Amino acid sequence: MAALLTATSSDYSQIMVTAGTAAIADERALIKQAQRSDAGAFEALYRLHVDKVYGICLRMTGNVSEAEDCAQEAFIQAWNKLDKFRGDSAFSTWLHRIAVNSVLGRMRKSKREQDRITAVSDIAAPTFETGDSGEMRDLSEAINRLPQGARHVFVLHAVYGYSHDETGDMLGIAAGTSKAQLHRAKRLLVQQLKQQGFEA
Repeated sequence: MAALLTATSSDYSQIMVTAGTAAIADERALIKQAQRSDAGAFEALYRLHVDKVYGICLRMTGNVSEAEDCAQEAFIQAWNKLDKFRGDSAFSTWLHRIAVNSVLGRMRKSKREQDRITAVSDIAAPTFETGDSGEMRDLSEAINRLPQGARHVFVLHAVYGYSHDETGDMLGIAAGTSKAQLHRAKRLLVQQLKQQGFEA
């Protein structure tokens, strides 16, 4: 398990060659095998979901190093808790909840989180290379500058498509709070992008 989580991306491509299309299509069988402590089956599940789990962690933290740590922690927790997965929700939803909890737990432990966010917000935006329109990068940076609560709701609801009920459940807030935070996130994004010269 440790080797899987510390392998390089080039290792991943070689590992997955033998997994085959049939194994990817039959996720339920992989889950059952992994629940019987089959590390190979869990590895295949990892390969199917690592990009989205890492994406959630990256968008929620706004920091590559923290996102990598949170994603790794999420998969370690998933391996340790796999026997508790009953299939009441999609496996991806279950994994995403673990990833969200990993991010939130890490942020709670970091007393300097607010200072870091403030410091990052005060740094001038980098100059982009010639030929780089930077529009997607501008949007990504604008999302990263959102207040933590608004950013988390925006990522889960607007980017990953979870309902307000699901988003609220993952974040430990009411669905109404999720809606209010989404409204706030959209308003702040429009303001930021207008300041950067983009039309709403």
